[in-house]
Amino acid sequence: MNKDEIEGAAQKGVGAVKDAVGKLTGNDKLRVEGLGDKIAGAAKESVGKVKDAVDHAKDTLEHPKKD
Repeated sequence: MNKDEIEGAAQKGVGAVKDAVGKLTGNDKLRVEGLGDKIAGAAKESVGKVKDAVDHAKDTLEHPKKD
């Protein structure tokens, strides 16, 4: 797990809280803000996963297993 994945997961969590509070209070602005945070967090988390996959592929190519 890298920095982008951690930050993305945190942002999704904050967004979920904002969305829930917005629903409970009837605050549409807060709900929309929460939904935006969840989407942005998911995107950032995905970028982190892609970076991890690229790093893993690079390591595999640079240091192949010897049988």
